[in-house]
Amino acid sequence: MREARDYMMITVAMLSYCIGWSVFLLPNNITTGGVPGISSILEWSPMHIPAQLSYFVINAVLLVMALRILGWKFCVKTVYAVIVLTVSLSLTREHTASLHLLHDQPFMAAVLGAVFCGTGVGLGLSSNGSTGGTDIVAAIVNKYRDISLGRIILICDLIIISSSYFVLKDWERVIYGYVVLYISAFCVDQVVNSLRRSVQFFIISDKYKEIGSRINLDPHRGCTVIDAHGFYSGKEVKMLFVLAKQNESAKIFELINAIDPEAFVSQSAVIGVYGEGFDRFKVKQKKS
Repeated sequence: MREARDYMMITVAMLSYCIGWSVFLLPNNITTGGVPGISSILEWSPMHIPAQLSYFVINAVLLVMALRILGWKFCVKTVYAVIVLTVSLSLTREHTASLHLLHDQPFMAAVLGAVFCGTGVGLGLSSNGSTGGTDIVAAIVNKYRDISLGRIILICDLIIISSSYFVLKDWERVIYGYVVLYISAFCVDQVVNSLRRSVQFFIISDKYKEIGSRINLDPHRGCTVIDAHGFYSGKEVKMLFVLAKQNESAKIFELINAIDPEAFVSQSAVIGVYGEGFDRFKVKQKKS
């Protein structure tokens, strides 16, 4: 079910990226970063190479190089994402050839295209896939360093967008490309962080054993029992400490309410959780 959900989310992510790129950016001569940016420049150049063709070929080369570092699981999903985006891009451009939205409002086209593209990249990365290109580079760096994915993509793509001037001969379009880059990076961070956000619970209840057992079963999270002492009441109490994903909060509250509506519960957001069931440690390994 988890794998099926990942592939479904990757499909939605690529469709979102396809809309942003083919409907808002390409028709208005606004470039973006990464391999899509290179593909756009190649299409606008005298060679007139179709964007979907160059996008597929360049990503095929990058994926072969990334297979050893990122593993086959990431690459399989990325290959799927690249194929979905290539096919959807071909079909979309074929059926929207006469559609030219916001041709007299390039700034709005840049903003909308960036939102669709950034959301697509964020959803893809959160499902262990990507659109390829600089996303692969970002995934490699993020595998070993706790650096913002959006920031990595931002740095990698600046040169690509700047080089579009040599084809378009229009600095205004290059500036719109910078706008796309910034908004896309912001959307990537917002989507990824919202899907990975974790929370912690402190639960005080006389039925702590039953609550802990239910949390162990579903949402399948571990619980730590802490011996505590009520200062006002003078009673010895047991307190459960639980770490979970934010989207599991509602389920935890429901089962607590079903078992002990009088339980005392404290919930708070945490910056990061590392270990089994959460993120991995990202530290530099020192060579001996």
